[in-house]
This record gives sequence, C-alpha cells and structure tokens, in this order.
Amino acid sequence: MNQSSMNPRQKLRALLARKAYAIVPGSYDVLTARLIELAGFEAVYLTGGGYSRSNGYPDIGLLTMTEVTQWIARTVDAVEIPVIADMDAGYGNALNVIRSVREYEKTGVAAFHLEDQVSPKKCGHYEGKLIVSKAEMVGKIKAAVDTRRDADMVIIARSDSRAIEGLQASIDRVNAYLEAGADIGFVEAPQSAEELAAIPRQLIKPALANIFEGGKTPPLPKKDLEAMGFRIGIYPSQTHRAAIAAAKKVLAVLKRDGDTAAIESELATFNDREDAVNSRHWRELETKYLKDV
Repeated sequence: MNQSSMNPRQKLRALLARKAYAIVPGSYDVLTARLIELAGFEAVYLTGGGYSRSNGYPDIGLLTMTEVTQWIARTVDAVEIPVIADMDAGYGNALNVIRSVREYEKTGVAAFHLEDQVSPKKCGHYEGKLIVSKAEMVGKIKAAVDTRRDADMVIIARSDSRAIEGLQASIDRVNAYLEAGADIGFVEAPQSAEELAAIPRQLIKPALANIFEGGKTPPLPKKDLEAMGFRIGIYPSQTHRAAIAAAKKVLAVLKRDGDTAAIESELATFNDREDAVNSRHWRELETKYLKDV
C-alpha cells in the first residue's frame, strides 16, 4: 500500500515499521500542528502539558477528557499527518479508560499514550509523582486494547515509575504493559545516556523517547537515539518554549518603543500567517459556493 492510499493510522504504522528514528514535534494548539505539517514532519504530537499551559494551567491534570478530545478532533481535522495524543492516566481507572479510548478513537487520532500515574497526574518531570500498581496498569492497558475498534490505532504504554522504583523496575513495568497488548513502550524521565540506551535494548517492542529540555532526561541528538534503537521521539515543549520566548520579546519591544518596527523583520508576514491556516483553500471554496449569493 502506498502512502497516498493510507489513512493517518496506517501512515503511522508504516512510519514505525521503517526501523528508523522518527522525530515528532509537539503541538499545544491547532495552529502549531499546522506549522509542524508545513515544516515537513511526518507526524505531530499533542502534548497534554502544552495544552494545559495554553489554557493557563500547569501540567497537573486539571483539564477534562472532553476538553482534550475536542482539541484532538480539531487538530485531526486540520492536518493530514498522523496525530499522536496524550491520554494522561486515562482519566481514572480501567472503566474510565474504556470511555476515554472510545472518545479518543472517535477523533481520528492515530495513537495515544497511557501512563501509570495516579489520576490526576503530573508532568513526568515534576517531583512528587505517585503511581498505581503494575497489576492495575496492566488492567488499564488490557481495557484499552479490548476497547480499540481500529487495530491500526497505536497504543503507547508509558511508565513514570523511574523516579519511584528505579529504571529496571520501570522497564519491567513497560514490558508487562507491552505483553498486555500495547504497541510501543515509553519509559518516562530516564536520567542519563546510559539509562536511555538500556530502554530500547530491553523492551520487547519498539521504544519511544521523550526529549524534554530542562527535564531529567539528557536531550541527545537524533543520531545517538537512533543508534540506541529508539523508533520514535516526541519533542513536546520546543514549539511552546519558542512561542513564549518570541511573545515576551515582541511584547517587551512594543512596550518599550510603542511599536514593533525594530523587530518587524523577525515576525511572520501577513502571507505567512494566512498560509499557516490555508486561507487560499477557503477563498477558493468561497468563490465556488458563494459566487452567486
């Protein structure tokens, strides 16, 4: 099957089957997802932490499943590349996971990751995390797998237990989740290059790396992560951090000078802005359907 005839879930499966390292940048809103697609990336990651911050909250599980699935659905509708989404801890126990998987699947999302923190969860690089038992999380993964209607939708199993039980216990947990039917393993917040290297070497299915600058994991280059055996890497905060820095800069100049002339060359043009949301397409539809109104 060629790429043009594949749906986004099939495209993600094909991407993961290539046995090369795929970089998947993080998006915190629909516009950023569009920019990621326009930049030529093959998938986009919807970061729960980024979306929390874009709503004015820290990443401590304050948003509801309904709020998040609405955002996912809008993003899936806006891009053609596969969308990978954050499901946090499934918004509760295994029964809540059943409902969450049903709602996520309706959005058209290509993949989601589910973690073993106690709900409500925290950012994986915060202190003070709590985790459920391995048995409870295995039950949640089994519930997700059994609920999934489309076998092409990828289930990513994440463990946050490194900070509590140590690296080996976290790897063992993720392998148990993979044995329960998850497709990709995700050990959150390893603390050295040596720990990173151990993860794909020991996991029984493909491994995901979370490259989160400023957190507990060293941000190694692509070539090193690929050599270690990671199949995919998510980069959740780079676009968000760039937006915060850029907005602070332009606001400081505007406050200081009363205009932004001093940095105008650094800002997106009018056409850049319109291209980001495919305005030409909507103008063509306007001409087609409203010309006789």
